[in-house]
Amino acid sequence: MLIRIVIAALLIFAVMVGIKDGRLTRQIGLSGSCRVVQTAVDGTQLDACRGGKLAGRPDLSSKSCTSTGFSGAFEYWRCPAAVDSRPGS
Repeated sequence: MLIRIVIAALLIFAVMVGIKDGRLTRQIGLSGSCRVVQTAVDGTQLDACRGGKLAGRPDLSSKSCTSTGFSGAFEYWRCPAAVDSRPGS
């Protein structure tokens, strides 16, 4: 009887961690996600974002990205190169 309770608690804990982390909701399509589809020589990136069932497409404008348009289920964003702030670089 105690083993069943421990197994149930571990399963509930695993689901809670998966939901809080966001991976589980992205994998089953509940929240939107983005992925890099192209990186230019100057470091700029082209990201493709897909909307989820509960939340729409992610808005990357807060990261200084500009929307370049839609194609099917994806919205494409052009993002500037990351700034390298390591000493001596």
